[in-house]
Amino acid sequence: MRLQAFRTALLSLLVLATAACHDKEQPAVTATPGGDTPEAAVMQSVALIKAGDFNGFWKHALPPADYATLRADWTLPRPGQPPISNEDRARFATTMQQLTAPDAETRLYGQLQPQLAQAEQKYKDQLPMLIGLGQSVLKSGVAQNQTLSAEQKQQANAVIDVLAPWAQQVPWFDPAKAKQAVGVVAATARKLDLKSPDQLRTMDFDNAMQRYATAFAGAKDLLAIYGLSVDQALDSVKATPIDNAKGRARVRLDYTLLGKPLSTETVLVQQDGRWYGEDLLNNARESHARLTAPAAGASTAAPASSAAAPATAASATAAAH
Repeated sequence: MRLQAFRTALLSLLVLATAACHDKEQPAVTATPGGDTPEAAVMQSVALIKAGDFNGFWKHALPPADYATLRADWTLPRPGQPPISNEDRARFATTMQQLTAPDAETRLYGQLQPQLAQAEQKYKDQLPMLIGLGQSVLKSGVAQNQTLSAEQKQQANAVIDVLAPWAQQVPWFDPAKAKQAVGVVAATARKLDLKSPDQLRTMDFDNAMQRYATAFAGAKDLLAIYGLSVDQALDSVKATPIDNAKGRARVRLDYTLLGKPLSTETVLVQQDGRWYGEDLLNNARESHARLTAPAAGASTAAPASSAAAPATAASATAAAH
């Protein structure tokens, strides 16, 4: 299921407060399958994301059998995914060499600084309008997305309405902040230690989760430079039960993003006495069904092992999309 389920999880977390962070001073969060109550299940998911424990998040978010399936499916071929070309490999290698060179911070900032000045002269007055147009484009994309429910679309639009005014006020052309941002990008690239796009596609589940944690920690640091504290947003999440009957429950989540109070609702279902997010669980099972479905026109006599063979063309990580 890899990316689609992962994106669904991130969307759920984005409408809560978005992204992830790693705080070594906080006590470790134990990843147990599901929650004792619907509210406990949601709050433990938030805690695991905040701790940067993506492996633990999935172990908690899915029943044990579905978590095992997720891990087993991770390196299966992704239907319709184009092959990696030599040009792709060359571009990837050049980019990573630039980002991870010993003098990357100094050299990249030296290249960026004159471009910042030019961009400020050209776009500073137009930036609010451009961001407004971007806000409209994002909302249009949300409206046309056929995989989101009406509730999820409403949640996504609420977050966009908070982020757009923030983006209009951010000093994007500030040289000091740009220098900090370059440092974060270079440091994150070194920690990711990616050698080729093929590595992204063949990476096993455990390594992928470690890379996700590194990438999102870097993203959190970038946002903090420009005034968006993910820590504060995640710390503000509160879960309140709405209803609970016949193994299905609704929970309201209240949180604060950039000083603006927001709320959303999520549905959980009970399995074997534990509570799990309904959307994530359904997405995991649907993705598994797609990945393991016989290819169109394939012989029914094909050996079963062919469907489970690890592929050289598995999906790239979320950061690559």
